[in-house]
Amino acid sequence: MKLRVLRIGAVTVAMSAVLIAGISVYQKSTYAVNVTLSPHPAFATSGSTTVADVAERVLPSVVNVASSREVERSNSPMYGHPLFRDFFRFKPTPRQQRGLGSGVIVDKDGIVLTNNHVVAKATKIRVALSNGREFDAKIIGTDPKSDVAVLRLKGAKNLRPIAFGNSDQIRLGEIVLAVGNPFGVGQTVTMGIVSAKGRANVGIVDYENFIQTDAAINPGNSGGALVNMRGELIGINTAILSRSGGYQGIGFAIPSNMARPIMTSLIKTGKVVRGWLGVAIQTPTQDMARMMNLPTTRGVLVSDVDPRGPAHRAGLRRGDLIVKVDGHQVASTGDLRNRIAAAGAKAQVQLEFYRGSRKMSQAIRLGELPMALGGTGQTGQRTGGGGGIAVENLDATARNKYGIPQRLASGVVVTGVRPGSPADQAGLQPGDVILEVNRAKITDVGRFTSLYAAARGRVLLLVHRGALAHYLILQK
Repeated sequence: MKLRVLRIGAVTVAMSAVLIAGISVYQKSTYAVNVTLSPHPAFATSGSTTVADVAERVLPSVVNVASSREVERSNSPMYGHPLFRDFFRFKPTPRQQRGLGSGVIVDKDGIVLTNNHVVAKATKIRVALSNGREFDAKIIGTDPKSDVAVLRLKGAKNLRPIAFGNSDQIRLGEIVLAVGNPFGVGQTVTMGIVSAKGRANVGIVDYENFIQTDAAINPGNSGGALVNMRGELIGINTAILSRSGGYQGIGFAIPSNMARPIMTSLIKTGKVVRGWLGVAIQTPTQDMARMMNLPTTRGVLVSDVDPRGPAHRAGLRRGDLIVKVDGHQVASTGDLRNRIAAAGAKAQVQLEFYRGSRKMSQAIRLGELPMALGGTGQTGQRTGGGGGIAVENLDATARNKYGIPQRLASGVVVTGVRPGSPADQAGLQPGDVILEVNRAKITDVGRFTSLYAAARGRVLLLVHRGALAHYLILQK
């Protein structure tokens, strides 16, 4: 059975079914819980502070979030079949779907931080405090790209907010507590350690930099607090990696240092304005570093530069290897993306990078991330290019057929890739536009053919796909 990444937020109840965060469906509305009593209670301390001390301190700051939304459902059992639905025009009837999740009080006047997927499309939100008091809540703002949402409790005053911690300073193995409302059973505290930091490319949201923990978190914990042994908020529990849909030892939380500026922006403006550098990036391999004369692979490789973007105006080029942002080592493509986005539009950042073996530094004023970046590519007359690839010249016919942007002035279009060939193994696809071979510019099919024929062993290609370009290695 394959592992699944599940947002562990709202335990959603409707029509005797339990829908966990809109992902896994369980056909039971009640839970049978087997309880085994340990002969000796678990005990843990951090210096003179016990787990019980921390739990007692943070519980009043963690809330249960109950949301409801309208979904359509037909009274006819045949409504799901498209033929019957279209022919008889069954009229859907609305029904209420309820969800249970968690949240964290971050301001004494009723500001609550939670996950977007806990309250997405909610028509009504009710929040319960640890002392039993309940408030109606409204959404101040949401950010689906990071799965953060901010609520305001109507009429709330003098609540106990949690203190923010510095999530950048947490260490692997550090003891943490997860506090939330798993399965809707009520406030629950579990203990574990920080298993990993900077988890990106998990595939949950666009911007990921998760703290990984083995503190037990389950459906309903989403939006709850991950706290350190000082009782500080270091993360917002968001998702689990699981085969069964329940806790299996790998949970993910949004770091507080990522969630806090997003929250602040949502409160002030109702939206999140992210910084934009205007580059395509990828992880360099040892082969790429050697062929591009780079001294290291620790960093992020610039594979394309948007001519409209700040990086182009500042003089960054394809092949530059970014190693630091404002003095912080760049660990991955996700790390760079998050740091640039978090810096915000109009912020100035200092980049350190290698251009070949030469180390350089450049201050860049960031732009605002555009809502969308466009352009895809794919072409009449075919020419064999070797390596199991067929290419043709980039002309008006090819541009129209594959939607290739006009800003690509030259190159050759991949029109066919033989299955199992070196080109296929390298990841080339029909519609790709090859711009360079071993750092040399491609003008037409003849130029590509001669450069490819002259190459020995591994061939470094610059390939345009989608909005921007990337490097790949083709083994001859």
